[in-house]
Amino acid sequence: MTLIVDTIINNARIPGYQGLQQITIDNRGIIEAITPMDREQRRYGDTETRRRGDKDTIPNSQSPIPNPPFSIINFAEDWLSLGGIDLQINGGLGLAFTDLSPTDIEQLGQICQYLWHQGVDAFLPTLVTTSIEKIQRSLAVLSDFITSQPQPAAEILGVHLEGPFLNPQKRGAHPQEHLLPLTIEQMQQVLGDYAPIVKVMTLAPELDPRGEVIPYLRSLGITVSLGHSLATAAQAEAAFKLGASMVTHAFNAMPGLHHREPGLLGAALANPQVYCGMIADGQHVCPTMLQLLLRAGGYEEGIFLVSDALAPIGLPDGVYPWDSRQIEVKHGTARLPDGTLSGTTLPLLVGVENLVQWGICDVESAIALATEAPRQAIGLPGIGIGKPAQLLRWHWDEGTGKLTWKRLS
Repeated sequence: MTLIVDTIINNARIPGYQGLQQITIDNRGIIEAITPMDREQRRYGDTETRRRGDKDTIPNSQSPIPNPPFSIINFAEDWLSLGGIDLQINGGLGLAFTDLSPTDIEQLGQICQYLWHQGVDAFLPTLVTTSIEKIQRSLAVLSDFITSQPQPAAEILGVHLEGPFLNPQKRGAHPQEHLLPLTIEQMQQVLGDYAPIVKVMTLAPELDPRGEVIPYLRSLGITVSLGHSLATAAQAEAAFKLGASMVTHAFNAMPGLHHREPGLLGAALANPQVYCGMIADGQHVCPTMLQLLLRAGGYEEGIFLVSDALAPIGLPDGVYPWDSRQIEVKHGTARLPDGTLSGTTLPLLVGVENLVQWGICDVESAIALATEAPRQAIGLPGIGIGKPAQLLRWHWDEGTGKLTWKRLS
C-alpha cells in the first residue's frame, strides 16, 4: 500500500501519550499514524520540504513514498493537540445566541471564524433562560445554520440549553420571570421540533421529584448537566442514576462543599462517571478552589474547561446589552449593575494558560482539559488515527513561565 504523505511531525508531545511521538498526516489532512520515536528517527526532525523517490520511506514506516513533496516539522518537544471544544459559550462579537434572528446568519459565520482563530475546533452555542418564543426562534436559526457551516471555522456541534428549568434561588443572572417548572410537558414545549440539535441541557434535578425528565431527555440523546441547583447529595446521586452525567460551571450557582452536606458538587466529584465544567478566569472560582476541584475530580478524567463567554467576547471592555438589561465588562469579566457575576469575555484557551501560569496544573493536563476532556464528556473521540489534523502547537517557555499556542496551517 502506498501512503501519500503531506506532513510528518517529529518530536511532539501529545496529552495522553508517553514520550515523544511522530505524527503522519496524509494529503487529505487526516492523521494516518501516531508512533513513538526512537533516537534514530529524531534525526529527521528538521523543518523542511523533501521529495522522495520510490526507494525512500517515511521514518518509522514501511511504505514507499511517491514523488510529491511533503513537509517534516520538528516540534522540538513542544505539545500537540486538537483544537478546543467549548461546551458553554453564550455568544460572540456582540451577538447573544439567545437573541438570534434569521438576519444573523452571516454574523454567526463570523463568530465561528473568530472562535477558530481562538483555537476552538467546535462549540455548543448556549441559550440562557428567556421566553419559549425566543428559545424557539434561536433554535430555528441554529438548525438552519448547522446544515451549511463555513470552513475553516469552529463547528457548531449542537446547542446547550442552560435553563429555563433552574432553581429560582440559584438562578444567578437568569431572569426569574422566564423560569419554568421541570415537567415533561414543559420540556416538550421548550424543545419543540429541535430536540435533535440540543446536545446538553442544564437543569436543577430537585425541581422534578418524580424523576421523569432526565430519562426522557436521555431517550432523546441529550446529555443532562446539573446546575443552578440546591440539590442535596442524595438528590444529585439519584439524578446521576437516572442518567445525568455532567455538572454546569462547578461551584457557581450551587451550594459550596460542606463536610456534613457535600451537596451536588460533592456527589459529582465522588462519581467517576460524571464530568464537571470549570471556568478558569480567576473570577468565577478562586485558583485555590480550582486546584482542589482538579485534584478531587481527577483533572481531565473528570473535569473540563468552558469559557462561559458572553456576547461581548471579541469586543473591548465596555457596557453592552444583555436581554432587557445591561452588563459591564471590565478586564474580561461581565457583571450586572447590582454586581452579580454574569460571565466572562475571555476565550477558552485563556483558561489553559491561566492554569499553568497559576502553577496549579501541569502543561499536559491543562491542554487536555480544553481539548480532550470536553470531547469525552459528550462522547466524541479525542486525538487519534483517522481524525482530521486540526492541530494546535503549544510552547512552554520556562524562562517566562508562559504557555502559548498557534494553529498549524
